[in-house]
Amino acid sequence: MGQIEWAMWANEQALASGLILITGGIVATAGQFTQWYFGAYSMYPGVFVCLLEYPRGKRAKGSTMERCGQKYMTAVVKLFGPLTRNYYIRAILHLMLSVPAGFLLATILGTACLAIASGIYLLAAVRGEQWTPIEPKPKERPQVGGTIKQPPSDPPPRPPAEARKKRSEEEAAGEGASPGGPQTNPMEVTDEVV
Repeated sequence: MGQIEWAMWANEQALASGLILITGGIVATAGQFTQWYFGAYSMYPGVFVCLLEYPRGKRAKGSTMERCGQKYMTAVVKLFGPLTRNYYIRAILHLMLSVPAGFLLATILGTACLAIASGIYLLAAVRGEQWTPIEPKPKERPQVGGTIKQPPSDPPPRPPAEARKKRSEEEAAGEGASPGGPQTNPMEVTDEVV
């Protein structure tokens, strides 16, 4: 059984919690809750977490599916180097960003989700995982002659492979005609113009 890559789980959890923080902040601010300023605050870390977590990291084994438009945010995340690649830093950052939003009911769900993501990132960091960008692979040009083994000898339309095999066995046994020679039509063709 393969080893679990915890960073992939943490990435999805943190992205979802960022969206929940934004939504809770909008609800708290628009509804003019008693402490609505915590809701206004939670929108900023929500946007920051979404931007940081949008680009997926490359898996150690197997393939990773890129998110739509990820390559633009990947360049920004790569720009900050060890601050964004190290999962210890991400765990501490997410935990610190989640604390102030925990004082309001509308944003407490986003706070709890972000704290869980922080714990998963801490587990990923302890296991030695690190964020690496998904680099586009250079496309290999297909070799023209590499896929065709032998060009077809019969002109189109060709019968199915089974019929060709039977016919070639019959020719080899009885007729002795060359496979590339002229073919005779078994039915008489007449040209009647009306």
